[in-house]
Amino acid sequence: MNPINQDENFKLPRQLLELFSEDIKERKRNVDLKEYIASLKNMKISEDCVAKVVKDRIFSVAFHPCSSSLLMAAGDKWGKVGLWNLGAELGDDGVLLFEPHSRPVSCLAFSRFQPTQLLSVSYDGSLRCMDLEKAVFDDVYDVDDGLKTFDFMSDDCSTLVVGNWFGDVAIVDRRTPGNSHESLHSLNTTAVRCVSVHPLQMQYFAAAESRTVSIYDNRYLKKTTSKAVCHLHGHALSISSAYFSPSTGNRVLTSCLDNHIRIYDTSSLTAEPPLLKSISHDMQTGRWLSNLSAVWDPKQTDCFVVGSMRRPRRVEVFHESGQLLHSFLDENLSTVLSVTAFHPTRNALLGGNSSGRMHVIYS
Repeated sequence: MNPINQDENFKLPRQLLELFSEDIKERKRNVDLKEYIASLKNMKISEDCVAKVVKDRIFSVAFHPCSSSLLMAAGDKWGKVGLWNLGAELGDDGVLLFEPHSRPVSCLAFSRFQPTQLLSVSYDGSLRCMDLEKAVFDDVYDVDDGLKTFDFMSDDCSTLVVGNWFGDVAIVDRRTPGNSHESLHSLNTTAVRCVSVHPLQMQYFAAAESRTVSIYDNRYLKKTTSKAVCHLHGHALSISSAYFSPSTGNRVLTSCLDNHIRIYDTSSLTAEPPLLKSISHDMQTGRWLSNLSAVWDPKQTDCFVVGSMRRPRRVEVFHESGQLLHSFLDENLSTVLSVTAFHPTRNALLGGNSSGRMHVIYS
């Protein structure tokens, strides 16, 4: 598991292993909206908060849940995964670069149960687990090609739902020997672009299909033509992402190429959950940028962040009501940050661009 930007005798620094093994704090609970807006206004970016983390366009990003330092990961177009510890003296500018895949790394997530593990999925058909304690990349799941997305389906992060470009989802149990699935299910759609598991009722997951988001119960999936519990209609073009709200799962946030972000009420999984709000937002990134995707702030269950095509370049935070709470603008933020994520406990936000650079805004 040697970083490709270091020599073959390089050993992972002890401080990095300590960060990965740090006891994880409980997530902060919702605060008053005025207090939340004030915290956003206190977050800043500087020249030191920008780094070249991977070589090519960023497809996925993730914050490690440690709170004593800001540790981040990014996956790029050609299978690289970069780790960046802000302000640390390791690797190049605090960056260690690995090459676990050969095609776009479309989804990344640190295990909440075992934060020394970073899981990544790629178009090359592999789902891998970087385990810093063992200093290896484990093969979790391997198929010919076409993997796109995954999410954890258990509190211990041992079971996953994995979606592919062919309209299937696989249920994968990491405790089972080998690198195959437990079961494979057709959702009767052309592609599964995003999956998101309900945070409380983990048998349910949302799947961003072609122009519909469907919610399934994994206990009733079939090998062919699985029937959804409900559908979220109203999208005119392809859907980039769909995410259950953190902590409650009472909302689903969708991003669509029809230039709208939508919020649905999923507090009751009826046949057709109602649309609460549709927000006009330019999603036309073109072929050279990753798609914009709105993602929730895990600390504030009714607020989310999304990149922007507007000039001057910015990152925007919205309330589920559609209210724009804050726009981050700065001379150090001069490119479109297509891929964004909030830290689970700290007031920190990261974004990745098309040249492999990550930007961190924090207080």
